[in-house]
Amino acid sequence: MYPEVLHSTAKGQNGGLLHVNGSNGCRETCIKGHVADCQYVTKNNNELHQRAVPKQRPLASIVDESDNGVDRQAERIPTIGVQGHVPDRKDVTTMSQPEELVGTKVPHNLSVSNTAVNTNENPHVLIESEESKEARLDRQWKMLKVEMEDLPSIYAKLAKIKLTALVVTTAAAGYAMAPVPFDPLIFVVSSLGTGLASCSANSINQYFEVPFDSNMNRTKNRPLVRGQISPLHAVSFALATGASGVALLTLAVNPLTGFLGALNIFLYTCCYTPLKRLSITNTWVGAVVGAIPPIMGWTAATGSLAPGALVLGAFLYSWQFPHFNALSWNLREDYSRGGYRMMSVTHPDMCRRVALRHSVGLIGLSTVAPVLDLTTWTFPVISLPINLYISYLAYNFHKKADRNSSRQLFFCSLWHLPMLLLLALTCKKPRKDPEDVAGSPAAPLSLTPQS
Repeated sequence: MYPEVLHSTAKGQNGGLLHVNGSNGCRETCIKGHVADCQYVTKNNNELHQRAVPKQRPLASIVDESDNGVDRQAERIPTIGVQGHVPDRKDVTTMSQPEELVGTKVPHNLSVSNTAVNTNENPHVLIESEESKEARLDRQWKMLKVEMEDLPSIYAKLAKIKLTALVVTTAAAGYAMAPVPFDPLIFVVSSLGTGLASCSANSINQYFEVPFDSNMNRTKNRPLVRGQISPLHAVSFALATGASGVALLTLAVNPLTGFLGALNIFLYTCCYTPLKRLSITNTWVGAVVGAIPPIMGWTAATGSLAPGALVLGAFLYSWQFPHFNALSWNLREDYSRGGYRMMSVTHPDMCRRVALRHSVGLIGLSTVAPVLDLTTWTFPVISLPINLYISYLAYNFHKKADRNSSRQLFFCSLWHLPMLLLLALTCKKPRKDPEDVAGSPAAPLSLTPQS
């Protein structure tokens, strides 16, 4: 039985040629520049008989002897897509190192005699389109351009205009509840100063929380997060509003109100804001911050503190727990992504208990108001229905602990506070003698001409 005819040629080491002829079972290796070393192997009846085995030099064979292949020529294939030096055809076919040659097993039905790569072609170079270039440049740092017509809306978002409006409203209620004659000019100036102080505190708060606001759906569209305004611009706005607000309250109203305004900015920015990521006590500190504006309104009117001012502050303090705890309950995922330690995230049972406790506490505070001559005894009676209703919703929130009950409690708190302050104002106890009221503002602190 004769073997198949096999004839394969390949370049070997030092430019030598390797010949394998399957017709006679002879394998001959000739080295260029040396005496030819021949090895004869005869295959008969599926047996191999070796006549002579001369010592051979290490060769880089690229022919698989077990494969009945076809004529082949192997060359090194250069890497495509890499810029740099590409060897030419001559360099490829005369590589002296064995590992630089490529030898692969080729199927019988595939002719590879013409598989050499044309290395004269230019290497592949990625050409960037105009759209890709614009998208890449858009992601890079660039100078912010703020249009003048956009500044009012940016400043409104930076100052949290709705929250600032609530702060000014509670300060105005405190001024209106004070047992002194109503002075429109002092009322406007104190409201303006309180609003400016609130704008400053909210702007500094957003400046500190940019990395965390970007992780929350609720705050990801704030101006600093979206890059609508630079951090330096935001800080400048905060300093301008804070300085002007405190100066206005101190010089045009009275030093006590100016001190309370500065204290509130400090508590909100330096205490409440960092505590949000450290401890759940941030909720109680935030409640103190919310309780100060009505006290500021009282001191703006009277120039001094009184038990009535503290009762108004206590109303705001207790109201904030059902309001904020119900709000934060449906934002637990957001607060968790932002890394904030809120009661609704870390202590959900306490969150619901505190909301119920302070909702019921509003009933007791309504009873204290007439005892301190802040209102008449009509106030606890007419305010009882709305206080009972918010307590009922807080009880449902405590028992059910679901999104629907927390949403009902939150929306109830939005109208409960204005209604409670309005009822207190309608039941305000009349002044006995305006000239004998203790704690009336001193003459130098009033902007009205003295008679």
